[in-house]
Amino acid sequence: MKRRTFLASIILSATAAALRAEEFTLEPGFVSLFNGKDLTGWSYNEKEIFDGKLEASDGRYTAKDGMLVVNPFDEKRGPHLRQLYTTKLFPTNFELRLEFRASVNADSGIFIRKPQLQCRDYLVAGPYKALKSYKAQDWNQIVVIVKDGVAHCTCNGEVLEAALKLPETGPIGLEADRGTMEYRRIRLKAE
Repeated sequence: MKRRTFLASIILSATAAALRAEEFTLEPGFVSLFNGKDLTGWSYNEKEIFDGKLEASDGRYTAKDGMLVVNPFDEKRGPHLRQLYTTKLFPTNFELRLEFRASVNADSGIFIRKPQLQCRDYLVAGPYKALKSYKAQDWNQIVVIVKDGVAHCTCNGEVLEAALKLPETGPIGLEADRGTMEYRRIRLKAE
């Protein structure tokens, strides 16, 4: 009996430690673009806003377990390619940070005021197949620093795009193309 109690306490301690490791606190000055609960603040267009909804109208995007999930294409769901955008526009300089996890050969994208930064299972789907710090099927961090109409984009500290030209204003978006993509901790700090 004592052995079972001891084992149970070890399991509970390990579980509590794992949960603490998953806790996340916004850095000073950052605001969350995804609340982790539903699709509030995201839309397909001005007429299709998903505030308070757990799922987009066609099921391509869902809010689940603190993640914004891009679901695989299904003919019943609508168009193959689909873009989900913030309802807010970002006209100033800013820093965008997010984490993503891609299924094998998944293909998605991050729209920064409309231009797209490829976000994929990079080592299989490219275009950044030479990344050394990319973790396949694990969490990776994208950092986008926008200054004076140009974005500097990195994945786990490695440069993806050194000078992606941007329009003066626009939303942040995510693309649904191929496979499952999970995004979390989507946050932004405006200058």
